[in-house]
Amino acid sequence: MEFGFGFILFIIAVALIFDFTNGMHDAANSVATIVSTRVLSPKQAVIWAAFFNFAAFLIFGTEVAKTIGTGLVDIAIVDPLVIFAGLLGAIAWNVLTWYLGLPSSSSHSLMGGYLGASVAKAGFGVVILSGWVKIAIFIVLAPMIGLLLGIVLKVATTWIVYKKPMSVVNVWAKRLQFLSAALYSLGHGGNDAQKTMGIIAGLMYTSGHMKEFHIPLWIVLSAHTAIAMGTLSGGWRIVKTMGQRIVKLKPIDGFCAETASAVSIFTATHLGVPVSTTHVITGAVAGVGAAKNAAAVKWQVTIKIVWAWILTIPMSSLCAGLIYELARLFVH
Repeated sequence: MEFGFGFILFIIAVALIFDFTNGMHDAANSVATIVSTRVLSPKQAVIWAAFFNFAAFLIFGTEVAKTIGTGLVDIAIVDPLVIFAGLLGAIAWNVLTWYLGLPSSSSHSLMGGYLGASVAKAGFGVVILSGWVKIAIFIVLAPMIGLLLGIVLKVATTWIVYKKPMSVVNVWAKRLQFLSAALYSLGHGGNDAQKTMGIIAGLMYTSGHMKEFHIPLWIVLSAHTAIAMGTLSGGWRIVKTMGQRIVKLKPIDGFCAETASAVSIFTATHLGVPVSTTHVITGAVAGVGAAKNAAAVKWQVTIKIVWAWILTIPMSSLCAGLIYELARLFVH
């Protein structure tokens, strides 16, 4: 199939719209704790998060983008229609879970969409199993790392502030939460924006507009701008779930959860693993709550969120596969 440059530009626009919905969907993860602890107002918090989403390009490389672009499916079979259908499948699942107020993973919806469209075109033989094994491991590890680090930090800070006046503790915790929220937003921008970079770079390569797969600066800047703008738009349905429905947070709790998440995401990004920032922050919030009192964690809400995680890759794959089959009827 021949694809005109206008269609390529249209798909790039769709990819950046997905990146925008990623920021909108995951804005809640970036700001929920700092809003629920009343350190910042919702408006202030999204501006703070969006700034660091964008600034992340100054710190992180493009290893995650390379994993997405060339490490999940055989790029030799990928064409613009596959990428287009994959993006639409991911966006459809993102919008549905946003509407339902479920903090599912935008990252996994994108990967699932890419997988579903690729398999619809060429069968399961195109799947690069080693890349998916790494992702499958981190589907389990990411929330567990967040959970354990959340517990450790909460226990450690509890000992540090033992017998100190709560008024003093809250003042310092609120100051520290500015730092932890910034670190989390850097990690979110650094890992999640790279997924869209990988898709756009793959599109440019497979359509013949790049001679070899690489991530030019214009792709880096456009992806970070889109995710930052999405974060600015907010995601208030999911803020409520993340900030209060799992466990009620104090400033010191927010600091622990955000710091635990940031450490996990920084590590994954350094390793080139497209980790779910949603999984990490949810695990960290639950870990902080469990360290205080396991009964304080609303496990029914957490279990509902886990079900959204489990369904994300297969459902977004199914959506993308169906969209690819429909699109193929109209593109010759």
